[in-house]
Amino acid sequence: MKSFPLITAHTGCMGTPMNSLLSIETGISSGADIIEDDIQVTRDGILVLSHDDTVHLANGTENRISGMTFNELSDGLSTPISTLEQALELLQNAGKMMNLDLKTDGAIVPLSDLIERLGLLDQVFLTGCQYASALKVQMHNPRLNKLLNVDVRIFQTLSYVDAIRQTCEHAQSAGCIGLNVPYQLVQPLLLELSADYKLPVYLWTVNEEGLFRQFAEMGVRSITTKDVAAAIRVKQEVTGIGL
Repeated sequence: MKSFPLITAHTGCMGTPMNSLLSIETGISSGADIIEDDIQVTRDGILVLSHDDTVHLANGTENRISGMTFNELSDGLSTPISTLEQALELLQNAGKMMNLDLKTDGAIVPLSDLIERLGLLDQVFLTGCQYASALKVQMHNPRLNKLLNVDVRIFQTLSYVDAIRQTCEHAQSAGCIGLNVPYQLVQPLLLELSADYKLPVYLWTVNEEGLFRQFAEMGVRSITTKDVAAAIRVKQEVTGIGL
């Protein structure tokens, strides 16, 4: 039986609202292995699901999540904002993994506290961490699993081989468990060299069935997609499971 990469449901999968509990529920029910969401933090340390710090309030003004308390934020929005704790409860009950895309270093401490309190160290990993942020996470709590987000600029200034090696060395020195890579950068050589460092490759964001097959053949660890149903179809074709 052939294996297939883990399927990560990008937030907003299957046409659902971004960073919503519905997106999480849909990813779970569609058969994803991992659920991805973006993380911001309020002024009083409440972790919420949001890509941007800036929010548009019901009164027509803009404000920053980081500058508001959770109550101020909730009162100011026309639609409720979901908290990370709500999301983690869904994931915990479903037995799924969660990929938390860290959008601000200010979330590191409260995120660490929440994950430790809920006992979810083995069910959660962080992405969105370039080298400096990954080092901060490692210094605060080395028990938190994290991927190193590839710095595309390195691949624009160094040779492909040198860029891979520098990226892998950074990942190892920051205690990362793998690499988070935009799919456009992924070639077989990246998989070969990262394996020498024992760093699996997680890639984002793929929505074409032909690319699912291509990257599955390469041996990536996970593929992030908004089209979970298409990924599941390809997985069934490749593995023969569920046909």
